[in-house]
Amino acid sequence: MGLLVGDPAGPRPAVGPVHHGSGGNGRALSPLARRATAEFAGTGLLVTVVVGSGIAAARLSPGDVGLQLAENAAATAAGLAVIILMVGPVSGAHLNPVVSLVDWALGRRDGTGLSSVTLGVYALAQTTGAVGGAVLANLMFDLPAVTVSTTVRSGPSLWLAEAVATAGLIALILSLVRTGRAHLAAPAVGAYIGSAYWFTSSTSFANPAVTVGRVFSDTFAGIAPGSVAPFVAAQFAGAVAGAGLALVLHPASKESV
Repeated sequence: MGLLVGDPAGPRPAVGPVHHGSGGNGRALSPLARRATAEFAGTGLLVTVVVGSGIAAARLSPGDVGLQLAENAAATAAGLAVIILMVGPVSGAHLNPVVSLVDWALGRRDGTGLSSVTLGVYALAQTTGAVGGAVLANLMFDLPAVTVSTTVRSGPSLWLAEAVATAGLIALILSLVRTGRAHLAAPAVGAYIGSAYWFTSSTSFANPAVTVGRVFSDTFAGIAPGSVAPFVAAQFAGAVAGAGLALVLHPASKESV
């Protein structure tokens, strides 16, 4: 869930501009700290939207799982698009460790991707933000701050669904970036995730950080701790497949990746 943006040291960001000015304030955060804060806040808000809308849907539409999923998907699709617009100019709105990893990996070829240090900082910010987002959603709905999920999501069909969902997400993002249409990422990524809630059996987590965050809410959107590792493995496998597909479809990039 997110965009691709090169490291500030690179010659040109894939999705820009990424602004680093201090605005004349000598106490302003460093560029990397600002980007990490954006990734932390953006991923946290995303999980708050996912978990919070799931709780609301379960309470407002009891007994109708299909309607609950529709409400959860609609809120997530809209919320994700808005979050991308909000933090994209700061960090590129990766909001997802596999997006950051793909940016880092592809950038090894021409030096425009995230640096190894920035990759680590992004992944940490995304994961801690996701946990914080689940806690915030719990508190807003008068639940204990942390309720470890008991919802088991396991089996080959769900793992395949996660690989497919993540492959599609990465292929979409790279296709937009490599054809000079990154400005369409907010609505496109939001629409894709909203639809993937329905065409995948796993409801399209497609994000290791979000997957970890959803462990901390035993509600509609939760996932049991024991189900996390296979989901994350499938997501990374899907990211590789999605990147490969995008490179086959768009071998020449109009923007640096």
